[in-house]
Amino acid sequence: MIQFEEFTLDNGLRCIVHEDHTTPLAVLNVLYNVGSRDETPDQTGFAHLFEHLMFSGSVNIPSYDEPLQLVGGENNAFTSPDITNYYLTLPAANLETGFWLESDRMLNLAFSDNGLEVQRKVVVEEFKQNYLNQPYGDVWLKLRPLAYQHHPYQWATIGKEISHIEDATMAQVRAFFAKHYAPANAILVVAGDVTVAEARRLAEKWFGPIPGGTRYERQLPAEPRQEEARFLEIHAEVPLSALYKVYHMPGRGQEGYYPADLLSDVLGRGKSSRLYQRLVKEQELFNSLSASVMGSMEPGLLVISGKLNADITLEQADMAVEAVVAELLTTEVPAEELEKVKNQAEVSIVFGEIELLNRAMSLAFSKLLGDANLVNEESAKIQAVTPAQVQAAAREVLRPENCSTLYYRATPIAEPVLVEVADSAN
Repeated sequence: MIQFEEFTLDNGLRCIVHEDHTTPLAVLNVLYNVGSRDETPDQTGFAHLFEHLMFSGSVNIPSYDEPLQLVGGENNAFTSPDITNYYLTLPAANLETGFWLESDRMLNLAFSDNGLEVQRKVVVEEFKQNYLNQPYGDVWLKLRPLAYQHHPYQWATIGKEISHIEDATMAQVRAFFAKHYAPANAILVVAGDVTVAEARRLAEKWFGPIPGGTRYERQLPAEPRQEEARFLEIHAEVPLSALYKVYHMPGRGQEGYYPADLLSDVLGRGKSSRLYQRLVKEQELFNSLSASVMGSMEPGLLVISGKLNADITLEQADMAVEAVVAELLTTEVPAEELEKVKNQAEVSIVFGEIELLNRAMSLAFSKLLGDANLVNEESAKIQAVTPAQVQAAAREVLRPENCSTLYYRATPIAEPVLVEVADSAN
């Protein structure tokens, strides 16, 4: 059980405080309610670009990292389709430095042509290195638009294409910041060796004067129910062919999410799962194979992915996966098998709560879902799932027509050409 207290500043900033006096550290976590789903199809990658821009310094603090490091702190951030999250850890005695840094860049982010150009180059290089020039790196650039044809989950967080970042103007960047990066669209979590009274005082002092902005209300296009199977095949110079199968499923907070989540665990969580035992260990079709869920706030995807052994065809591997999937449509998962994956999920939750930072992040995300106490209710929701609910999820989620399949077919890697040079010595 994670204990916490909440309050909201007059400008709309939602604040959560989790006291833990067993540690000398403190965590400051600022979650902004903006992700790649909030971009337009012709301007993608902006949320991720801002993850970088927010470290370029503010008007009053040219270097974000330097003052934090001087007081023994460290920081980082991540962007997802749903959120952008900034976090720092530092000695609790120096907590006010964290408040100063985070509040100043929320209020006065430095917008300079040079800063934009530097971070633009960083993001473009990341796009090339991690997505275009890495084996299997472009998988989600292909899979997302295959599975999503209306909802903005159809593009990856990095963006649809490099040109959207290369062509980003200062006016567009400023407009994106003004729309999303304000107290009304943020959740602040303070955790560690701090009291609620002190956290409230510091929040009022540093964040209270910032204009609240307008709470962002989404009106995103819903993805229609998929009624026809989709297929895409690509060829690439990779070591092994790979198979990807994705199925639409409920989002976090929606009815049916936890049965679908446990369904994915039955299929492919760990070496005791059905897919691994049958198709990796017994039939030796795959080198690796797993199933998981995206965990997105809006309707997401259950993902089955694996790399084949060298002498196995994609068609053969796909048929084998579909045979395992088909069993779940007609037969309930035995109670003891379901109990096993419930226990695995419980262990993940317990271990996840060991880290102070993880607790802070979970509180922030739960608050965004509508109630910070959801962080304490997840275990009960998982334990309450029945075999009948898992089978119902299988019949809805694992419908053949709900599946989008990607064959990532390996082509022979070109061998280097050796050129014999004649000996010119006399």
